[in-house]
Amino acid sequence: MKNNSTYLGTVQDVTGTTIRVAMVNDSLSGLTYVNGEGYRIGQIGSFVKIPIGYKYLFGIITQVGAGAVPENQVENQPYGNRWITIQLVGEGQRTGEFQRGISHYPTISDEVHLVSEEDLKKIYGQPDKPYFVNVGHLAGAESIPALIDVNKLITRHSAVVGTTGSGKSTTVASLLNALSDTEKYPSSRILVFDIHGEYGQALKDKANIYKINADKSEGSVEKELYLPFWALSFEELCEISFGKFNNEKDQNAILERILQEKIKTIKTYPCKGINKDTVNIDSPVPFNLNQLWYDLYKETLGRFYRDREGSQLENLAYETDASGNELKGSPQEAIPPIFKKLNQNNANGERVQQLSDTVLNSSQQLHSLGSKLRIPRYDFVFKPGIEWTPEADGKTTQDLDTLMKGWIGSDKPITILDLSGVPITILNTIIGVLLRIIYDGLFWSRELSQGGKQRPLLLLMEEAHNYLNSEGSALSIVQKIVKEGRKYGIGTMIVSQRPSEINSTILSQCGTFFALRLSNSTDRGHITSAVSDNLEGLTNMLPILKTGEAIILGEAAKLPMRTIIKAPSKDRRPDSQDPIVFDEIESENSLRPGGWGNKMEEIPNYEEVIESWRAQNPKIERIIKIKKTMERKPVTSSNISSIGYDENTSTLEIEFLNNTIYQYFDVPQSIYQDFMQANSHGQFLVMNIKGVYRYSKI
Repeated sequence: MKNNSTYLGTVQDVTGTTIRVAMVNDSLSGLTYVNGEGYRIGQIGSFVKIPIGYKYLFGIITQVGAGAVPENQVENQPYGNRWITIQLVGEGQRTGEFQRGISHYPTISDEVHLVSEEDLKKIYGQPDKPYFVNVGHLAGAESIPALIDVNKLITRHSAVVGTTGSGKSTTVASLLNALSDTEKYPSSRILVFDIHGEYGQALKDKANIYKINADKSEGSVEKELYLPFWALSFEELCEISFGKFNNEKDQNAILERILQEKIKTIKTYPCKGINKDTVNIDSPVPFNLNQLWYDLYKETLGRFYRDREGSQLENLAYETDASGNELKGSPQEAIPPIFKKLNQNNANGERVQQLSDTVLNSSQQLHSLGSKLRIPRYDFVFKPGIEWTPEADGKTTQDLDTLMKGWIGSDKPITILDLSGVPITILNTIIGVLLRIIYDGLFWSRELSQGGKQRPLLLLMEEAHNYLNSEGSALSIVQKIVKEGRKYGIGTMIVSQRPSEINSTILSQCGTFFALRLSNSTDRGHITSAVSDNLEGLTNMLPILKTGEAIILGEAAKLPMRTIIKAPSKDRRPDSQDPIVFDEIESENSLRPGGWGNKMEEIPNYEEVIESWRAQNPKIERIIKIKKTMERKPVTSSNISSIGYDENTSTLEIEFLNNTIYQYFDVPQSIYQDFMQANSHGQFLVMNIKGVYRYSKI
């Protein structure tokens, strides 16, 4: 076999799975030809094979040159000798079947051969198998698809890592598009935790989108995201509502009151699977939190008329308004009652005294909860729509089954939970609650047809370094999922630009890595230590990868692959592209109205900036109202798809060929008419609209 064009040299040193090979001296050009194809010898990351009987051992070249010489041979080797270091990754039959791990080790003088493209096709070439997902092609062989085993991708967990601008979000979108192919996977279900609201527009035809303050205008596919407070455990509820307790007595008092409220609900409205004897403080049973807050407020901060007959609570001393009405407040509106000032002297009217036996020692928790009950940004938890907001007696029109069905049991394969509207102070807790609810539901229903064992679920967590670092409720439940979820059909895909900030336990449980460009050495070190194979030489290539290029390592890939990810079409890419500072395309052909290269409108309107800030919504009210009635007409243009105009508000709407839509405000109707009749719509846009009228992307 030494005359074979694939022959590289012989094994001279074996240390575990690391072997060192002395290269043959007659391949001085560094180039060899196999079946008419030219191959560079000794390329870092390229594959080699070692014939052992009826099997091949496969390895990856991780080092080339003088540094690969064994230490005890450095002084003895002649200058012209060349060495390579190889890391073994698996073995296979000569028919092409491959499996990870090795059962035999090479010995001294075993031959080492180059792996040709034909060999790679035997290993990778199974695109007809439905359990393989095509995510692109090998970087060095466009004819060989990069195939991922969906069974191991989902249940053995995975991670997509890469620095900002490396193509991470596009890679995720490509994976989501492939995994949501309803022809191949009619029962697939994927739940995406979208922290910045990037994926809704790209996947709207394949996904149900749940969002806080959802766009309710005509044609919108967004649905309101609700997380009923009564579905939270006691610890989670306290973290979001009451805050930290100063003493154990207050915590136990509130715990007992909540438990009693849940028991009352169960007695009045029985629920399957639970009764008054089995209900506990963490049971997801509805109760009226506003009424509980109101009662606790009165019983802690109340003042009473000392000289009246009856109990203290029957004689509460409310302040009165100008009309003589008692200011009792409102439990449903979370308005606290106002009590009269303390009075110990009959000469100043009826004596008023503080309650002698208060429920709580401190009122801090009551003030905290009351303020959150009144803040609209918390309505998705405390006022979860008419379906899940309990009445005074705990009755709700819908139970949690309809909520969970919308998240993981809808007619679409993907559900996106857009968490961009969640207050940052409770984001970690909210993600933890959502994950716990999903995990608990699938764990206990594991033998049912919609349980995790029968219909596995993929949890995709974007920007994971923000909530899977060192503490928080999200960390503990994700650690549990990555350790135990495999057995119950719950898989995770962790997406992050800073893998070094992710808890090491979580990262170590990821069986497959999609590693895009990573410049930070600490981040690369975490990936190197987390992968099952000793492939430091391969991970050292991460800083020089091109945008959209990834090294795929782990169980879902037959062999480690340097892959060009197949990017989805432009209209299916997430909204995560870098803003264009100066567009290289001429303005009349550009698909973007902004940037430093276009002139700015003469009178910028910052009132709308403050409006969007106060509303915590990038779409101002004007856009939302117009969007219901705007109709656009198609035009022939190199960059514009359609144009619409609303006479009542003087708003011009332009849809570009990349499906982005912008509205220009206070545009005269005459400009619109001239725009529609212009010979070149692109030129007219540049000369008469860009930089003249303010606009917003919708």
